Amino acid sequence: MIKEADIGKHHSHGSHGHDHSHGAHVHGASGNEKRLAIAAALTGSFMFAEAIGGVISGSLALLADAGHMLTDFASLSLAWFAIRIARRPADWKRTYGFDRFQVLIAFVNGIALLAICVWIVVEAVRRFMEPVEVLGGTMMVIAAIGLAVNIAAFFVLHGAQEKNLNLRGATLHVMGDLLGSVAAIVAAGVILLTGWTPIDPILSLLVVVLILRSAWYVTRESSHILLEAAPTGLDVRELRRDLEANVGGVVDIHHVHAWAISEERPMVTLHARLAEGTPAETAVRAIKARIAERFDIDHATVEVECDRCADEKAA
Repeated sequence: MIKEADIGKHHSHGSHGHDHSHGAHVHGASGNEKRLAIAAALTGSFMFAEAIGGVISGSLALLADAGHMLTDFASLSLAWFAIRIARRPADWKRTYGFDRFQVLIAFVNGIALLAICVWIVVEAVRRFMEPVEVLGGTMMVIAAIGLAVNIAAFFVLHGAQEKNLNLRGATLHVMGDLLGSVAAIVAAGVILLTGWTPIDPILSLLVVVLILRSAWYVTRESSHILLEAAPTGLDVRELRRDLEANVGGVVDIHHVHAWAISEERPMVTLHARLAEGTPAETAVRAIKARIAERFDIDHATVEVECDRCADEKAA
């Protein structure tokens, strides 16, 4: 049956490897934290100026961008806070630590982006039905300054870790702001040259289309993790077949469960039935090594069996 001593020895070895990777994760998180703080400061510093400029000029594009910057400032601040919280060590109540908090913030950011898109669409339709005067000159100046601020914030975040849903959600917010500023500049130019104000809500709708796809992606991926679904790209059926075919002494792999604490921390648990005489420690080491090599998952919990599964109901 299950050899507890063998499993305990191997678990110690596996934990050492996990701690090493988590240390690298914390180091990367520190750089991400600084980038988010700078981006939040840049966004928050210009948000009020753009809102005032939108009211004075009567531009929906500016007001939409200012509203987006408000949520950006909140989302960037929350993303920064999430990274700080994620650094806290695991405890007896939260044995996986606080990394999942970053995924929760990414989900909130995605929902916020979708809500902004709905608001802009409603306001744009209202502007089509009831056109308002737009001051192209004021709009142009404010939008140009906003573009510079958003470009700076985008480049600050662009060098952060790519494999981090929280960072991608924050970057998408800033990208949406950048596109909003470009749309406002184009709209201001058209208004100054032709006086045709409908271009303002038209370009606002274009920004919505550009933002919507990214917003949906962040919301979908974060909800995928929150629902404990298998990590993207991992087929547990293929994992079973691969281990049975490539790890000596393994007769059957079953009860496979795969999920992720965050995008950087995929997990898998499984039962492995071994051929008679196969050393448990050797098999567990080989299974973990194969999972890490073939499926890029460093944290695996393996329960070995030499007879019937302990979870099977007695006949």
